[in-house]
Amino acid sequence: MSIIVSENSVIKFLDLEKVNNRFREEIDLRIKKILDKGWYLQGEEDKSFEENFAKYIGVKHCIGCANGLDALNLIIRAYGFSSGDEIIVPANTYIASILAISENGCTPVLVEPSIITYNINPDLIEEKITGKTKAIMVVHLYGQAVQMDKIWELAKKYNLKIIEDSAQAHGAYYNGKKTGCLGDASGFSFYPGKNLGCMGDGGCVTTNDDELAKKIRAIANYGSDRKYHHIYKGINSRLDEIQAAILDVKLKYLDEDNKRRKQIAGYYRENVKNNRIILPEIYNENSHVWHIFAIRTNNRDELQKYLEKNDIQTNIHYPTPPHKQGAYKEWENNSYPISEEIHRTELSLPISPVMTDEEVEYVVEATNKWNI
Repeated sequence: MSIIVSENSVIKFLDLEKVNNRFREEIDLRIKKILDKGWYLQGEEDKSFEENFAKYIGVKHCIGCANGLDALNLIIRAYGFSSGDEIIVPANTYIASILAISENGCTPVLVEPSIITYNINPDLIEEKITGKTKAIMVVHLYGQAVQMDKIWELAKKYNLKIIEDSAQAHGAYYNGKKTGCLGDASGFSFYPGKNLGCMGDGGCVTTNDDELAKKIRAIANYGSDRKYHHIYKGINSRLDEIQAAILDVKLKYLDEDNKRRKQIAGYYRENVKNNRIILPEIYNENSHVWHIFAIRTNNRDELQKYLEKNDIQTNIHYPTPPHKQGAYKEWENNSYPISEEIHRTELSLPISPVMTDEEVEYVVEATNKWNI
């Protein structure tokens, strides 16, 4: 290689220490404030973040919760969907999307994605709708917003709810609106590696539905609308004050960080030139916030080992599709060839707001020299 990043260095897939150290001073001040006050749940920090994130997304309500899986679970539970009800979901999503459906006793109905966008294929949804269908769950996979027009039409035609899994798409747009306000309700994850991540687990629900928001907030707090008064058989799923404060600090920089991700993705897309590699495609510059830069190749494992030998960390999102997981043995004989093709060939290159230009150039040069 002609480019040397630094001697004995490794380009990390995601350097979380470097990501978070940029905000260390602001975060320390907010945490000190919490410690001095001695209030750790459902306090001022949680309220501040919920208000600011709701404003950022463009919705009336944000309800903090413990994680992204809980966010989806709470939405389904609050709608009252249960045994016998069907929810359409992409076949190639991370398993959490499907687990939330199963956890409520509903039936996940898998729909193949587009091989171009990796998101659910809107043209394949209507044939899966039955009299038992209650909702369509869209997943903005890898950070690209789902193309929603046909899904909106189907939801209206069949009186279905639209649930967004926005865990990977903080700040992505579709038709001038952010993910998180493209359906009836949306679940977000703030897992540390997300574009907006805390320093532990965290999540939230966003919605414009007043009654749904009120119900979700109660269910997430032991089913309680006020202390020692329980109107639902609820759960305990709350965003703590420390994580809320961290998210509130980092939210101010989310658009700037997403801009840097887009710059890196643009450089990759313009300069990776290897006929054995398929690059990701976008339909709009604002539609993708590049949580993942997903390339595909028939020799995925070979490329991953080669990049590792050249001190470049990569990841696979995801090696095994949900219908081939042991948790869903009843689906093991089902065939979803497009999903299986994506899972077999996908490799994620490093991308983060703290990567240097030299690191990005090194990744490109190494990738271009593979098998040449």
